[in-house]
Amino acid sequence: MIKGKQLFSNQGIGKYFSNTVWLLAEKGLRIIDAFFIGIWIARYLGPDDFGIFSYAESFVYLFAAFAGLGLDQIVVRELVKDPSKRDEILGTTFLLRLFGFLVMFLGMFLVTQLLDNRAIKNTMVMVIGVTIFFQSIRGVDFYFQSKVLSKYTAISNLIAVSVLSIVKVALILSEAPLIYFAYALVLEWILISTGYIISYIHHKLSILKWRFKWSVAKSLLKKSWVLIIGSVAAALYMKIDQVMIDEILDERSVGLYSVAVKMTSIWIFVTVAVTQSVFPSLVSMRKKDRALFLKRLQQLYDVLIKIAIVVSVFYTIFASYFIPLLFGSEYTESSYILVLYIWSIVFVFLSNGSWGFYLNENLERFSSIRLVIGAIVNISLNIFFIEWYGLIGAAYATLISYAISGYFVNVLFTKTRTNFYLQTRAFLNIFKINTWIHPL
Repeated sequence: MIKGKQLFSNQGIGKYFSNTVWLLAEKGLRIIDAFFIGIWIARYLGPDDFGIFSYAESFVYLFAAFAGLGLDQIVVRELVKDPSKRDEILGTTFLLRLFGFLVMFLGMFLVTQLLDNRAIKNTMVMVIGVTIFFQSIRGVDFYFQSKVLSKYTAISNLIAVSVLSIVKVALILSEAPLIYFAYALVLEWILISTGYIISYIHHKLSILKWRFKWSVAKSLLKKSWVLIIGSVAAALYMKIDQVMIDEILDERSVGLYSVAVKMTSIWIFVTVAVTQSVFPSLVSMRKKDRALFLKRLQQLYDVLIKIAIVVSVFYTIFASYFIPLLFGSEYTESSYILVLYIWSIVFVFLSNGSWGFYLNENLERFSSIRLVIGAIVNISLNIFFIEWYGLIGAAYATLISYAISGYFVNVLFTKTRTNFYLQTRAFLNIFKINTWIHPL
């Protein structure tokens, strides 16, 4: 019992419990929105239009990875290390991300002109792409993460998601056309960014004091350039399957596959909330005691993998019942895809938890290498598997590539082998009752 209490000391996860609760509340609402409103939207649009909507979201996601410039966790780490440079770091981050958006938007426009897409597809892509502009203000979120005060940005997100849930219901009831659902995504990010600014001002801080500094920009980009490659690679192996399904098969197939993806993705909110809240603790701990840092990371992996296993088993047993019930008979085929696709979250959870290891051990380069490998494997497998096995083939490609990039790649390099051992121990701890009773 004493050990358990020590783990909830000021430097432990216990210190971040309140922060995590707010983040989980926000992610919980997003799960509810994605589950109930998302299901209603899918039923309303039908597989064909839902396929177009999902294709546009995936297409934008591929380009958005570049716009972010791999700065997210780097900025949080720099703010934790040197709070005195807050205005320089946030101001520089804002302008860098704004520049990234402009390049991304131009590139996206040019690519859509080269593809043989229907006009509605290209319009959906460009409208949803505008959301990335408003994400340029996410430096505020990074600041609150560094202070373990994410409750404030979580509240902004809670309000935005609540409002948008009402808007989406209104769109369904009024039988609005497909494009209006793209406008709704833009409105959501307008509300979120406004909430971020209000929260920042509430803490007697001003974005007008932000300033761009070349030396800071060079420093951030020097540290993040490998993460840019990694982010783009991650986007490719997370979303390229839906784009490839559209090119190889058809829009309806994208809609069917997207149901499995979205029913799986709602659980990724959980790992984001947990890892985001714990990350500042890992940064502080790594500077003081590496052994305790690794112990805390092990506990993080133990918790994440248990959540993933429980969810995967539940979906495997009940997917064939609740997919037709919730989405309608048109989506019955999605249940067979989901039974396989859901197991990918085991490796997604481990992969997300790994950022705490890579960034704190200054191994960003290795992190990007494994994501590039995952992207290459995923694209290669999809080229053949979609042709040979259809949508189930795409699910197999995803599961295999996630397992390789999130877990097996770690054993290839000496510097990442410690992470492989921690992850392997997390698998073994599934069979230890005490790690379920006292996970922290």
